[in-house]
Amino acid sequence: MSTPARYTVADFDFELPPELIAQHPAAERSASRLLDGRAAAPVDRVFRELPELLNPGDLLVFNNTKVIKARLYGAKSSGGAVEALIERVLPGTLEVWAHLRASKSPKPGAVVRFADAFDAEVLGRCGPDNGLFHLRFPADPFALLDAHGHVPLPPYIEHGDSADDVRRYQTVFAKEPGAVAAPTAALHFDEALLARLAERGVATAHVTLHVGAGTFQPVRVDNLAEHKMHSEWFQVLPETVAAIARCKAAGGQVVAVGTTTLRALESAAQGGVLQAGARETEIFITPGFEFRVVDRLVTNFHLPKSTLMMLVSAFAGYEPIMALYRHAIAQRYRFFSYGDAMLLRRS
Repeated sequence: MSTPARYTVADFDFELPPELIAQHPAAERSASRLLDGRAAAPVDRVFRELPELLNPGDLLVFNNTKVIKARLYGAKSSGGAVEALIERVLPGTLEVWAHLRASKSPKPGAVVRFADAFDAEVLGRCGPDNGLFHLRFPADPFALLDAHGHVPLPPYIEHGDSADDVRRYQTVFAKEPGAVAAPTAALHFDEALLARLAERGVATAHVTLHVGAGTFQPVRVDNLAEHKMHSEWFQVLPETVAAIARCKAAGGQVVAVGTTTLRALESAAQGGVLQAGARETEIFITPGFEFRVVDRLVTNFHLPKSTLMMLVSAFAGYEPIMALYRHAIAQRYRFFSYGDAMLLRRS
């Protein structure tokens, strides 16, 4: 099990020049930089070199979640402005859980008109610590969001969403709608790169984890053992379990593309062996965690003091990660969702 008490949140802080926060993606997905951190000395590469860094028989596992246009702007019947971020669409219903920003929180029974197009009823509070609002839409939430919502760009991206963001803040293989943040490591893959990986003999498989807005939340307690992790829904299919078993049996490496993929796989293996199925995970991966599935990790650069900084430190080692981040800052890598990537090996 994880032993978080050894570290405090301050251990995962670092100074990042603001100009290194990528505001737009690279012109081509696979033209981003790739910091190869598998050996003692870091190697600066380009992302399209990835096939040569993997072996035939290795398995890349992707998160095939699809980002929904989860941000809505509207007004209460009193006229007060409301901004909503839909955190979750409840399966088989017209209901959603949402973060709401308003000068005064709407009460149960209140109606919010979104995009001057449709009315949503406030049913009450819900979610962890009652921090979310339970809303009922008048029709299919996915259709209404697609027609009237905005791309939920992360808080550190300073421009409004554009047609380019609709295309680029989404993976080329996105399939299952439900995420409010992109699985950003997978944004670097394009069709040409996927074809080269297949030619190389690198197999692929998928999981689904609907990334929540909690992925951007800093840890606000010094003692990591006191942090309450946000919950996310994930699914691992039997065919993915079988592909991983084949890869391991043949001596290949299981390469998770993104922390969300790693989170899904390691959550599904918490019982000791990898099991197919769908459920919620609140897994908090910190140094000392015992990894059971993932051998390599492709990941972007993460926010200071974030749970994802703790996750990559658990995976590749605390000192190696901090050294890689110092190298990335010195070499002017681009950070966060639209930024560059790293390739890590499990320590």
